[in-house]
Amino acid sequence: MKTLDINQIKEYLPHRYPMLLVDRVLDWDSGKSISAIKNVTANEEFFNGHFPHKPVMPGVLMIEAMAQTAALLSFLTMGQKPDENSVVYFIGIDGVRFKRPVVPGDQMRMDVEIVRHARGIWKYHAKASVDGQTVVEADLMCTMRSASDATQSTEQ
Repeated sequence: MKTLDINQIKEYLPHRYPMLLVDRVLDWDSGKSISAIKNVTANEEFFNGHFPHKPVMPGVLMIEAMAQTAALLSFLTMGQKPDENSVVYFIGIDGVRFKRPVVPGDQMRMDVEIVRHARGIWKYHAKASVDGQTVVEADLMCTMRSASDATQSTEQ
């Protein structure tokens, strides 16, 4: 079993609090799949406004947590850590289905599989669950670029 703790995760993801949404990698199989967890706590910043009377993790952050897990899998598969110039961009999100809310105290498990990798495009199938019940699933597509390339292409 190959695991990563939060300090090792920070070596692969540029995100930091409050946007780092992966707390631990439970296992991964290079080129195939990864399992990770996000511990959802009552002191998460987004719960102050979503919703104060009935806190629910925003769906977009559930998807972001799965995307961060997918990015980890890609870097682990390539056997490299990103440099300060590396950026991973979403290029597509398909078939999103939310099954139930995620609330403070939940431990969200993200399971991500690589569906395809070609010409710099990564496609994944991602599913998140709490206590064995699916809370969201989606097909994600991402690409990696250098920050300088991304800036140049938007300025043209």
